[in-house]
Amino acid sequence: MKVFAILIVICSALIVAGCRSAAAPVSISNKPVSINNVPQTNVPLPPTKPIAEMTWRLDIGGEQRFGDLKGKAVILDFWATYCGPCREEIPHLNSLLAKHGADNLVIIGLNVGGDEDKADIPAFVKETPMNYPIAWPEDQLQQFAFIDGTEIPRTFIFGRDGKLVKKFVGYSKRIAPEVDAAVEKAVATTN
Repeated sequence: MKVFAILIVICSALIVAGCRSAAAPVSISNKPVSINNVPQTNVPLPPTKPIAEMTWRLDIGGEQRFGDLKGKAVILDFWATYCGPCREEIPHLNSLLAKHGADNLVIIGLNVGGDEDKADIPAFVKETPMNYPIAWPEDQLQQFAFIDGTEIPRTFIFGRDGKLVKKFVGYSKRIAPEVDAAVEKAVATTN
């Protein structure tokens, strides 16, 4: 009888343990998983609006929308004062603006250094002049720019038609000719 009671207890415990729900799946890659047909991912979600509707807040005040720049080649440069390659890239961007002129090329320096970086910008600009506006991107624009990593500088070159010509992550003198070629292509595009 004792053996029979022990067997019933063991069988009951196994049945209860077997009926427990499974743990949620864990993603071990960039491929999304689903729980009950609801997609789950550890990858950032894509922006919820098109690039033309994305905005930034200018340091001189006001807000600007990417779509307002249609008809001009545009460089969106994501930078911070503590970034060495950013400091190296800025004179090159200034030279591209001087070469192509503000009627053909718009450069926006989008600071992503956070609130603590804002205080350092005046001193940074004295050492490394920026001949183009400084701005702060909205969350959707940051999501667009940093969907595949967090490294800076991130430089996006768009043609006059608003389409992305090329994206660069990082900067060095070695890639400067590639940046030049992408800007030439962007300026040569038509609406």
